[in-house]
Amino acid sequence: MPSLSISPGIAALLRSIPSFVTPFVLLFSLKRVLDARGSSAPAWAYATACVLGYPLVFFGRVFYKDWRIRRRAHALGARPVPRVSARLPGGIDRLMYSIQHMGDYCGDAIRPMYTEAGPLFDMRVLWNSAFFTAHPAHIKSMLATDFQNFVKGPLFTSQMRSVLGAGVFNADGDVWRFHRGITRPFFVREKITHFEMYESHAREAIDRLRERVREGVAVDVQDLVARFTLDSATVFLFGQRVHSLGAPLPYPHNHRNGAAAAGQSASAREAEAFARAFGASQDVLAQRATVGPIWPLFEMKRDGTAEPMRIVNAFIDPILKEAMRKRPAGEVRSGEGKEEVADEDTLLDYLVRQTSDTTLIKDEILNIMIAGRDTTATTLTSALYALAIHPPVFARLRSEIAQHVGLGRDGRAPTYDDVRAMKYLRAVINEVLRLFPPVPFNVRTSVGEVVWPADSGDVDGRGWYVPPGTSCTYSVLYMHRRKDLWGPDAEEFDPDRFLDERLHKYLTPNPFIFLPFNAGPRICLGQQFAYNEASFMLIRLLQVFSGIELAPDAQPPDSRPPPEWKQLSGRTAIEQFWPRNHLTMYAKGGLWVRLTETEG
Repeated sequence: MPSLSISPGIAALLRSIPSFVTPFVLLFSLKRVLDARGSSAPAWAYATACVLGYPLVFFGRVFYKDWRIRRRAHALGARPVPRVSARLPGGIDRLMYSIQHMGDYCGDAIRPMYTEAGPLFDMRVLWNSAFFTAHPAHIKSMLATDFQNFVKGPLFTSQMRSVLGAGVFNADGDVWRFHRGITRPFFVREKITHFEMYESHAREAIDRLRERVREGVAVDVQDLVARFTLDSATVFLFGQRVHSLGAPLPYPHNHRNGAAAAGQSASAREAEAFARAFGASQDVLAQRATVGPIWPLFEMKRDGTAEPMRIVNAFIDPILKEAMRKRPAGEVRSGEGKEEVADEDTLLDYLVRQTSDTTLIKDEILNIMIAGRDTTATTLTSALYALAIHPPVFARLRSEIAQHVGLGRDGRAPTYDDVRAMKYLRAVINEVLRLFPPVPFNVRTSVGEVVWPADSGDVDGRGWYVPPGTSCTYSVLYMHRRKDLWGPDAEEFDPDRFLDERLHKYLTPNPFIFLPFNAGPRICLGQQFAYNEASFMLIRLLQVFSGIELAPDAQPPDSRPPPEWKQLSGRTAIEQFWPRNHLTMYAKGGLWVRLTETEG
């Protein structure tokens, strides 16, 4: 008999019934007692209590909580975090603004609050504090110095559970330590420097590009690099590629073939369906994060991730089932991640020897796939965009590649040592990660109270009080673009800032201003893997193609930067593509470019 499944909205309403019913039950019981004693109150008193009782209790608790926060902050010599202004009670207007502008330029939904209050403020969503910070000292506290006092928290885990399960990105405490422990040994240098696994995928990706170049047709490089990273990730994770690069690339919307990609193999169709569904599920997660604790009310009819995750599971489950079938009997180890990783092992091979819990393995695989596929695809997309609009950077990087590994037919595949020797390449990637971090926003919840330090130039000098149980969103996107941290040219793309005196002026004395891969105990295990994969692909692309430029005519009309952006400030006013985000950043409508093939 199939199990009964109810929507998140209905489940939330059912859970809330006791809190709504209890006051009326108590009132009714009081009336019965008073009636029995012959001292019952008039009917209008009970009616008034029914109507006003709950609001009075609710707002009484709100005011009392605010009073306690002010009192406790004063006792610790600190200040409450400043709240941004709101026209409607509970900040409903700010919440609605965030929902309406969620699809704008990445991060612009909070731009008015940031402009009003600066890099630290309380967004105050429905009378609940929700802090936002882009201060390196505060982020350092959450990720490193006060790590034990900040967790993902129940709200975040409830929002993400239907996609991430209890994987490493959605777990706290002992569960997180377990996941971290069983995956850490796999990310050793011997595994992440196997450049051979990139080469076949890079060759196939470049072949697809050549086909379009020789047709004289623009190409969506975001689609291409997403296929490249998906094929690479599935080999790394499962030992079998999904052949997403085997399918023809889409044509521009204004081409006679439209977006059709005829002739796909069955495996390519499955890979494309998986990729689209995985992205759709993350879009739902982004919507949940935007509306905060009331997210179930936006999914009253059904779980928004159910259908895309059905497709994702249909793709993953047979692979997992086959791996479990192949595991010899009695092969499961302690699950502590202390076993040596064999050279031929995939992550799935390794995990099935650590535990027989298939749900745990699938959760971990999906979490690592987001890290291994989406973040690197984002980095490559943003890098190609930056190179397209900065021809001098493109030329200089190509010159460095020519010096180390050659170009065109004389070019060879780079080695790990080649990549390490290319300082400008690393600077370009770092600058891309600074302006377009793959994970622009993240969140933690405080366990106990803590005082965040004030800025060195703060006249008041007192720190900021963070109460227990407070949701704290932090943004490396905003922090990476702060002019007081990076200099007056912080919003300009300039890789030399990682090579010249600005490196020693800004980053060296304050390394927490640059955190594209997080920091502290939860720092990304795949950081070097991502650098290696992105570096390898960029080198191979620039060896084969001598020019790249944006193709705005091929860009779908609804994904071109709107004219009104030019009236805004910062990079929004000058951007030539539309960066958006779910769990990771991406280009709305893809990134359509024209390439010039190297002669000879």
